[in-house]
Amino acid sequence: MLLMRNNNDEFGKSFLQTLTLDDNKKGGNSYWPLSLKHFPENAALWGKTSQSSIYLDSVPEFALDGLLNSWTHTNTETDPWWRVDLLKVYRVNRVTITNRPTHGWRINGAVIRIGNFLDIYNNTVCATISTLADGATDTFSCGGMKGRYMIVHIPGDQKILSLSEIGVYGYLAGNMAVDGAATQSSTFMSWFAEKAIDSNRGLQKNTSCSSTLNETNPWWRLDLRDVYKIRKVVVTNRNDCCPEQINGAEIRIGNSLENNGNDNPICAVIPAISAGESYNYSCGGMEGRYVNLIIPGDMKILTLCEVEVYGQAREKVLKQLGSVLADKGFKNVTLRWSQTPKRVIQKVNADKSHCGNGK
Repeated sequence: MLLMRNNNDEFGKSFLQTLTLDDNKKGGNSYWPLSLKHFPENAALWGKTSQSSIYLDSVPEFALDGLLNSWTHTNTETDPWWRVDLLKVYRVNRVTITNRPTHGWRINGAVIRIGNFLDIYNNTVCATISTLADGATDTFSCGGMKGRYMIVHIPGDQKILSLSEIGVYGYLAGNMAVDGAATQSSTFMSWFAEKAIDSNRGLQKNTSCSSTLNETNPWWRLDLRDVYKIRKVVVTNRNDCCPEQINGAEIRIGNSLENNGNDNPICAVIPAISAGESYNYSCGGMEGRYVNLIIPGDMKILTLCEVEVYGQAREKVLKQLGSVLADKGFKNVTLRWSQTPKRVIQKVNADKSHCGNGK
């Protein structure tokens, strides 16, 4: 339920109107600042690299091979650049650069940019590398800058750009799961529930995934800490053995913790996800604070390498509604959520689609 209070003086007094909306808010609004979340995996590792030119065989992929005795190398040219396409838009917290072990002075003056444009200079500057010793690594804070591309370039003529290693660390922009709290029915060794929302998709180490024990009706639950209108859920399957374990998992969204949240309405049922790949499941704006995945049946194991949740915060809904009311002549209106509705949110059929070649 939404309460609207009009504070216009011309009405002589305030009045209260009630607009009935689905609202199942429970609990408080406690959030962890995103700056305090830890995302250990280098997002560049599953991206696509390119550079302005290639000297001999010093290809752009050398900046992501994990080796300190190889490096990228452009020709001597004007404004040489190296770029990684992260394939999705990220909030980039930091970038790490490891210089080549010889002729390291060549990197002096290089600029790091983050953005969504193929035109280098349309992207925002994160940092400038004034100097970096031979073989040294430095970290550059980007403060959550938003972008699909991370670019390193050196402005000027007769320049050569060489990079030994690159790291890009952050979280997927718009993914509400990273600010939530996860739990599960049981835990296999150190495969904790939180590892499914750490922005580490488990491609390098499967131990960055969550997993239950072999049990009846295993489940995993995400508390978003507030009610959201959820547009889609993205699930990444494990990349080693047993990808079929996820077959038949149900995605449920709602506000009830009855039966650990597993009685909430169904968004989708997962028939299968190939090893290491990600699938989209459309939830059509279903409202809920909790996102559950559960596999019904005996002798089941639920393993999740990443769960992403995308939608709209209710604050945005209030702003949009306030704009509509203003257009209708209701000025100086205060909107807030209150009470829990009695009617159940309608179930939405899933619209599943493939989300690319894994993560």
